[in-house]
Amino acid sequence: MKGGMMSYPLTVPRLLERAGTLFGAKQVVSYRQDHRTSMGWRDVHRRAAALAAALPALGVRPGDRVATLAWNTHRHLELYFAVPDSGAVLLTVNARLSVSQIAHILRHAGATAIFADPDLADLAEEALQGVPEIAHRVSLSAEPRSGWKTYEELIAAATRETPVRPVPAPDLNENDAAALCYTSGTTGEPKGVLYSHRALALHTLAICLPDGFGLGEPDVILPAVPMFHANAWGLPYAAAMTGATLVLPGPRPSPALLAKIIAEEGVTFAAGVPTVWMAVLEELRSRPRRLAPRLRIHSGGAPTPPALIEAWRNELGVEILTGWGMTELTPVGMVTHPRGDMAEWEPTRLLRVRTSQGTPLPFVDARIVDEGGAPVLPDGTTPGELQVRGPWVTAGYFRDDGRDDFHDGWLRTGDVATVDELGYVRLIDRTKDLIRSGGEWISSVQLEHALMDHPDVAEAVVVSVPDPRWQERPCACVVLRPGVGPAPEELLEPLTSRFPKWWIPDRVVVMDAIPRTSTGKFDKKAVRERLRGVGSDSG
Repeated sequence: MKGGMMSYPLTVPRLLERAGTLFGAKQVVSYRQDHRTSMGWRDVHRRAAALAAALPALGVRPGDRVATLAWNTHRHLELYFAVPDSGAVLLTVNARLSVSQIAHILRHAGATAIFADPDLADLAEEALQGVPEIAHRVSLSAEPRSGWKTYEELIAAATRETPVRPVPAPDLNENDAAALCYTSGTTGEPKGVLYSHRALALHTLAICLPDGFGLGEPDVILPAVPMFHANAWGLPYAAAMTGATLVLPGPRPSPALLAKIIAEEGVTFAAGVPTVWMAVLEELRSRPRRLAPRLRIHSGGAPTPPALIEAWRNELGVEILTGWGMTELTPVGMVTHPRGDMAEWEPTRLLRVRTSQGTPLPFVDARIVDEGGAPVLPDGTTPGELQVRGPWVTAGYFRDDGRDDFHDGWLRTGDVATVDELGYVRLIDRTKDLIRSGGEWISSVQLEHALMDHPDVAEAVVVSVPDPRWQERPCACVVLRPGVGPAPEELLEPLTSRFPKWWIPDRVVVMDAIPRTSTGKFDKKAVRERLRGVGSDSG
């Protein structure tokens, strides 16, 4: 017997409709360096609806991919909703990729239009030389640019000429594609992940739960993660659905600007990769500011060092939430929250929970399996590959069969992890970053966290270097805090009591800075390239 509920589509524009209708006066704030602008959700709703009406006149048809090359601004936010509202698919292109990678994504996605911020238009034009089929180009500004239409003129014309519908198009299907994001491509060409309206709506509901990010109307939300990085982890959609204040930090926000925004806007929830929070912490140490008492931070995209979590908590009274996700999961799959009965646990035991990747969000299934596909023991120590499935987990890559990435209805994440008896998952490493020395595995992540526990180490990565005897050996690369200069071997001494002798790196390389990926994580591939030819001291 079928249920008697209404068949009501879960679509992205409904989120903005709710914000514009119920929370119209709540603010969306945009920064461009120190210049601040703001508008109400009512205005964002009106402008996005006008843009949705303008896209067909521009030549955009349902199912077309509309690319953006843009920062965290209110115009990019309007595109987040207007493009899916029109029936087209929003393609957010990473502005930090190379010209050739951007051109590849535009070609592979089959984009038919592109919207670019003025400071990225030259980059867009260079990439578009290899993609002549993109005929529609719009500059996200009010200023004219040769060969480009102007965003504000597009909205103004649509407002004058076309009655703006107050609700999404009635023919949108929740299973239609709404957005397309490409992976960072650190081990090959980026892969496309196509998100449905339904997946985005369900993901939004899940991350707003108390066991997710715990978001609601009173919050002031700051996505320090770029809007071209996996939908800014869903925060623009969550802010619209809940009617929260949304603060967008603009192009290339510095640690100083982020610290200023967090303090002056009264931010209560911010999200970004660990390297961002390392830099903002240093900024707040040098120039202290008064922070909102309800501020909490989500640190994701890479395992967060325990020392960073403790520093924010002990020095600033701010809790850092960790978790886990991938572009393939829209992107959040797990968030870490200690349970109520853990309140009396001693600090070291509790920190171990807080530094895990947490437990799966509702409707996300996770399993950790050995090489034979059997579940590993839930003992918190036996490693295996993390696999997931769920309503916002991709079933395949766009225009790519990706058969090796899926098995028996599960996504093979490539992450090596453990799970304890309470279901908390802990990442050990990425498969590609594990170091195989003499037939045994070494976790680079655990060594990195231990190195960053040292008071003189600001940043650290551990990568493999070839070794004639052991096949691979770990090499530690560190950035020291200003004004300190311990001998490299001194940095390894604390590790000897925590790890087997054969885990200890044979060499420490001091760097001025560790290379970053296009999404702000430590770029181990670039570090390996820099160290090419550096061997082990053992032999």
